[in-house]
Amino acid sequence: MILTTGPGVEGRSITEYLDLVTSQAIMGIRVTKDIKSIGANIMGGRVSGYEDEVKKAIVDVKSELVEAAEQLGADAVVAVDIDLESMNNILLVMASGTAVKLG
Repeated sequence: MILTTGPGVEGRSITEYLDLVTSQAIMGIRVTKDIKSIGANIMGGRVSGYEDEVKKAIVDVKSELVEAAEQLGADAVVAVDIDLESMNNILLVMASGTAVKLG
Protein backbone atom coordinates (compact mmCIF):
# COMPACT_ATOMS: atom_id res chain seq x y z
CA MET A 1 0.00 0.00 0.00
CA ILE A 2 1.34 3.40 -0.98
CA LEU A 3 0.92 6.25 1.51
CA THR A 4 1.82 9.71 0.27
CA THR A 5 1.34 13.28 1.38
CA GLY A 6 1.08 14.33 -2.25
CA PRO A 7 -2.11 14.60 -4.31
CA GLY A 8 -1.20 11.57 -6.42
CA VAL A 9 1.37 8.88 -7.08
CA GLU A 10 4.08 9.77 -9.57
CA GLY A 11 3.82 7.76 -12.77
CA ARG A 12 0.39 6.38 -11.90
CA SER A 13 -3.05 7.78 -12.60
CA ILE A 14 -5.88 7.80 -10.11
CA THR A 15 -8.78 5.90 -11.63
CA GLU A 16 -11.17 6.10 -8.69
CA TYR A 17 -11.48 8.03 -5.46
CA LEU A 18 -12.94 5.61 -2.93
CA ASP A 19 -13.39 7.43 0.37
CA LEU A 20 -11.73 9.40 3.13
CA VAL A 21 -9.88 7.17 5.60
CA THR A 22 -8.97 8.23 9.12
CA SER A 23 -7.30 6.85 12.22
CA GLN A 24 -6.52 8.05 15.72
CA ALA A 25 -4.17 7.02 18.50
CA ILE A 26 -4.61 8.36 22.00
CA MET A 27 -1.61 7.65 24.18
CA GLY A 28 -1.20 8.27 27.90
CA ILE A 29 2.20 9.65 28.91
CA ARG A 30 3.56 8.27 32.17
CA VAL A 31 4.53 10.64 34.98
CA THR A 32 8.14 9.38 34.92
CA LYS A 33 8.45 10.70 31.37
CA ASP A 34 7.15 14.06 32.58
CA ILE A 35 9.81 14.20 35.30
CA LYS A 36 12.54 13.37 32.78
CA SER A 37 11.19 16.00 30.40
CA ILE A 38 11.46 18.69 33.09
CA GLY A 39 15.17 17.87 33.37
CA ALA A 40 15.57 17.99 29.60
CA ASN A 41 13.76 21.34 29.46
CA ILE A 42 16.05 22.79 32.13
CA MET A 43 19.28 21.29 30.78
CA GLY A 44 18.35 21.38 27.12
CA GLY A 45 18.22 18.37 24.87
CA ARG A 46 15.75 15.86 23.55
CA VAL A 47 13.05 14.08 25.50
CA SER A 48 13.44 10.53 24.25
CA GLY A 49 10.47 9.18 26.24
CA TYR A 50 8.08 11.50 24.45
CA GLU A 51 9.81 10.91 21.11
CA ASP A 52 9.29 7.16 21.49
CA GLU A 53 5.58 7.65 22.21
CA VAL A 54 5.18 9.92 19.17
CA LYS A 55 6.96 7.42 16.91
CA LYS A 56 4.80 4.56 18.17
CA ALA A 57 1.60 6.57 17.70
CA ILE A 58 2.57 7.52 14.13
CA VAL A 59 3.30 3.88 13.27
CA ASP A 60 -0.10 2.92 14.73
CA VAL A 61 -2.12 5.52 12.80
CA LYS A 62 -0.35 4.72 9.53
CA SER A 63 -1.08 1.03 10.03
CA GLU A 64 -4.75 1.78 10.70
CA LEU A 65 -4.93 3.97 7.55
CA VAL A 66 -3.58 1.06 5.52
CA GLU A 67 -6.14 -1.31 7.07
CA ALA A 68 -9.02 1.06 6.33
CA ALA A 69 -7.85 1.58 2.74
CA GLU A 70 -7.39 -2.16 2.16
CA GLN A 71 -10.97 -2.77 3.31
CA LEU A 72 -12.08 -0.42 0.53
CA GLY A 73 -9.89 -2.19 -2.05
CA ALA A 74 -7.57 0.79 -2.46
CA ASP A 75 -4.12 0.76 -4.02
CA ALA A 76 -2.95 3.90 -2.24
CA VAL A 77 -3.82 6.65 0.21
CA VAL A 78 -3.05 10.13 -1.06
CA ALA A 79 -3.01 13.54 0.64
CA VAL A 80 -2.10 11.92 3.97
CA ASP A 81 -2.04 14.35 6.88
CA ILE A 82 -0.81 13.47 10.37
CA ASP A 83 -1.60 15.84 13.23
CA LEU A 84 -0.33 15.69 16.82
CA GLU A 85 -1.89 17.28 19.88
CA SER A 86 -0.77 17.14 23.49
CA MET A 87 -3.15 17.79 26.38
CA ASN A 88 -1.93 17.31 29.95
CA ASN A 89 -0.61 13.72 29.95
CA ILE A 90 -2.39 12.68 26.76
CA LEU A 91 -0.90 12.51 23.27
CA LEU A 92 -3.42 12.48 20.43
CA VAL A 93 -2.25 11.57 16.95
CA MET A 94 -4.72 11.75 14.06
CA ALA A 95 -4.22 10.78 10.43
CA SER A 96 -6.38 11.13 7.36
CA GLY A 97 -6.11 10.69 3.62
CA THR A 98 -8.04 9.68 0.54
CA ALA A 99 -8.14 6.02 -0.47
CA VAL A 100 -7.76 5.63 -4.23
CA LYS A 101 -7.51 3.06 -7.00
CA LEU A 102 -4.54 3.48 -9.34
CA GLY A 103 -4.29 2.77 -13.06
